[in-house]
Amino acid sequence: MSVSKKSPEAFRTISEAADEIGVPAHVLRFWESKFPQISPLKRAGGRRFYRPQDLQLLRGVKRLLYEDGFTIKGARKFIKDNGIASVMEMGEGGGGVVAAEPGPQAVDAADIERPEPRPQAHRPAEAPQRQLQDILDDLEGARAKLKAAIEPQN
Repeated sequence: MSVSKKSPEAFRTISEAADEIGVPAHVLRFWESKFPQISPLKRAGGRRFYRPQDLQLLRGVKRLLYEDGFTIKGARKFIKDNGIASVMEMGEGGGGVVAAEPGPQAVDAADIERPEPRPQAHRPAEAPQRQLQDILDDLEGARAKLKAAIEPQN
């Protein structure tokens, strides 16, 4: 059954959700690993089913990353500071169409990490270094959480 024939309240498989959001399925799985707020229902065999509110959140995340130019880290900070509801409001509507500009934001623009302009032909190594730095930052954060969890037991 095609996505367009389903009720707006119907659950979507990952391929249907990916088509509706306008990104490949592997991007949705990646976003799940980076944004704990994205948590579709999982059935036997790990099959994912996205609820309407999941799709709304995915549209908001897509807007932050693809249209507003946030990095993953910046988008996570935006969600933490403004709440999941504000991101879902950004994703209201259907069929991958994003709602109008959100209202005033309670985030200082200096606190939000914005991506640098795309590397020029003579600077190809900067993009992978930035990705590696983001991964390193994530790992260091995880290390700190593990250390904090283990220390009280000693």
